[in-house]
Amino acid sequence: MLRAFPDAPLYTSLYDPDTTFPEFRDADVRPLWTNRIAALRKDHRKGLLLYPAAFSNLNVDADVTICSSSGFAHGARTTGRKVVYCYTPARWLYDEATTYLANASTLVKAGLKTAAPALRRWDRHAAGTADRFLTSSTAVARRIRDVYGINAEILPAPVPDLTQGHATPIADLAPGFVLCVGRLLPYKNVDVIMDAFGQLPGERLVVVGEGPEHERLEHLARSNTTLLGRVDDDELRWLYANSAGLVASSYEDYGLTPLEANAFGKPAVVLRGGGFVDTVLDGETGVFFDTATAPAIVIAIRYLLAARWDSVTLRAHASTYTGAEFETSLQALVRGQRSAVAA
Repeated sequence: MLRAFPDAPLYTSLYDPDTTFPEFRDADVRPLWTNRIAALRKDHRKGLLLYPAAFSNLNVDADVTICSSSGFAHGARTTGRKVVYCYTPARWLYDEATTYLANASTLVKAGLKTAAPALRRWDRHAAGTADRFLTSSTAVARRIRDVYGINAEILPAPVPDLTQGHATPIADLAPGFVLCVGRLLPYKNVDVIMDAFGQLPGERLVVVGEGPEHERLEHLARSNTTLLGRVDDDELRWLYANSAGLVASSYEDYGLTPLEANAFGKPAVVLRGGGFVDTVLDGETGVFFDTATAPAIVIAIRYLLAARWDSVTLRAHASTYTGAEFETSLQALVRGQRSAVAA
């Protein structure tokens, strides 16, 4: 968004230049008063009751304001048109509060339980002040409609181009493996994928990522599964380029990793649901399985390995999700909002 509008100021609740992406150092970042509370910069969850007030008191004087939001930014007051890019209605406030707040303090949990009804009213009212609602996938659009009663337009999020740069080989790993990339969390169902490869002894699974499930998965790993943990971009570049394809068995808001694989000319095996339904073309850029079970994954993996995939088609599909495409679409949309103001 900042690349699309490099001169626009960026308002945010919390900002620590040393612990976030270095590209923000060149931006006109204007933190809100919440940023002066050091405890919040260490644990943002402690401020969940403060952010609605912080953004409600923010007045942005602009023809068009873009609110990049999954919880609070859409509550900002604006003099002109308001465009909200919503990643998801706040999970901690609706359907996934227990999971999201699992590591929060007892005080934070008690405070949110008491304040939740008022916060939901504030959230829905803030969403209703938008002139236009955008989101990344049909899965999130359905959630927005269920929570806010708003029909959001879909503007797919850009996918970073990993294909450019040096590739660092992984020692003792022969090409032709199936790759699984993501945080090692229970909902990712990596254990189910590993179980499937227990039924495919002639194939190799390589798992990339860190998370609380790592130790348990190490105990479950068979001889044909390799858990690499965290890798850098150079290593990830080599892994995608030398894989037979990607496998993912989770319900995601946005199907990012299949597009990363496609950019390297590799297909994907994914669960039919969530954002994957938008980013995977069945039989062209990947193959779906309908249930997160080992037998279903085994069938899909066998199909992926036996089929012939057109790398040109795969790369062309990924190219439609570039940052340039996103920037152009967003700029056109904002120009349209400016025209509406002028009219």
